[in-house]
Amino acid sequence: MKTLQDLFEHQLKDLYSAETQLLDALPKVGKRANNGDLKNAFEAHLEETKEHKQRLERICNALDISTSGETCKAMKGLIQETESFIDEVGDKAVMDAGLIAEAQRIEHYEISAYGTAVRYAKELGFDEIATILQKTLDEEYQADNKLDKLAEGRLNTKAKVR
Repeated sequence: MKTLQDLFEHQLKDLYSAETQLLDALPKVGKRANNGDLKNAFEAHLEETKEHKQRLERICNALDISTSGETCKAMKGLIQETESFIDEVGDKAVMDAGLIAEAQRIEHYEISAYGTAVRYAKELGFDEIATILQKTLDEEYQADNKLDKLAEGRLNTKAKVR
């Protein structure tokens, strides 16, 4: 990579890989949730993730960027960490509280990555693309806030009294 354009393309491919990996992981994680609201949050984010991937495909097509050839190692590691967590927990309330924590780690990664992509798009003069990426960034923030509310509302307390 020699230019900001190269770095931007790398970021888009990395995000595409991350979203693709999440499409495989979210249904498995959602099945492990015990609380109905948490299950619904994972199902809703799965639908959003499908749209995020489609947006990235449209952006890459518009910029003539191939979406293949990149594996987001950070997302791969975060998903592996989540799978390891799931294998270690025996209590339902602790499972839900932990799934929220694992999901928020993923959301925070995505927030950082999309925030960077928005900045790069603006710097490169891709204003329409920046707007599309900002919409996804806003949805990632909303997903994180929804998880916060679930944790603070009752799920962490249930896990605490075990």
